[in-house]
Amino acid sequence: MVDRLSGISVFVQAAGAGSFARAGDQLGLTRSAVGKAIARLEDRLETRLFNRTTRGQSLTDRGQDFYERCLRIMAEVDAAEAVLDTDDGSPSGLLRVSAPVLLGRQCVAPILVALAKRHPKLELDLRFSDHFVDIVEDRIDLAVRIGPLPDRSGLLSRTLGTFDQMLCAAPSYIASRGCPLTIDDLLEHECLLYSRRGGRIEPWRFKLGDGNAAELSPVGRLRFDDLDAIANAAVDGVGIACLPRWLVRTRIESGKLLAVLGSHRALGNDVHAVRPQTPHVLSKVRFAVEELAKKMPQSLQCPNL
Repeated sequence: MVDRLSGISVFVQAAGAGSFARAGDQLGLTRSAVGKAIARLEDRLETRLFNRTTRGQSLTDRGQDFYERCLRIMAEVDAAEAVLDTDDGSPSGLLRVSAPVLLGRQCVAPILVALAKRHPKLELDLRFSDHFVDIVEDRIDLAVRIGPLPDRSGLLSRTLGTFDQMLCAAPSYIASRGCPLTIDDLLEHECLLYSRRGGRIEPWRFKLGDGNAAELSPVGRLRFDDLDAIANAAVDGVGIACLPRWLVRTRIESGKLLAVLGSHRALGNDVHAVRPQTPHVLSKVRFAVEELAKKMPQSLQCPNL
């Protein structure tokens, strides 16, 4: 029975990932090991589950049917684990968490690693990616997401906090170009642009000192789809950036970047914890959500800046 479930687990991961290599990365196995596990499963079932070509793998019709049934089996396994959760309610077992790369590294990981340190029976599998993750198919216990949640079908969410952004520039840029005094002055400066969703430039949104809101479509020659790259470019003195406070905190504290237009609050986004809707909530998930809800607001806001 153990071997049969092990093969099903690898199959589900490979089918959900769409690639033996990607599934291997997620499982901590080589691509070859995943391929051999799938081959053994196909031999036992006497059925071909994947079409294999030089371009990759795809499920056969029978493989797709088997995959859908296996997803239900794995859900039952999770439910069984919930029934056998630890008597004292402390977190235990493997917790799979997904989060955006930079937020995961700087805010999520330190909180959850500290939680695991306090609870030796808790294991962590932290997966950081800026690509959309299907929580159910990838068997993610908990996902941390930024911004609106367009699809909540079968999912439960809890807001962990809200982060503001801040305008910042290197001392060398301010010395050469001067410091903008108003939002409109930004149109005369070199702005570092965040490009996402098919090349669309994210506008800069502000809450003014009088309580009103304003929005600016920044202009600039340099576009990035990576916030850390924007921060590094700002440190190099090539323009003004609008970035999350949690991301630029150390750069501000070290003097590599200076705050610009501090009287106007640059608005950011809400951060949510999202999990599959299940009859039972495992203690490992409950503890993680509570710890994130307790610690994330301070990490996101950086009150000393």
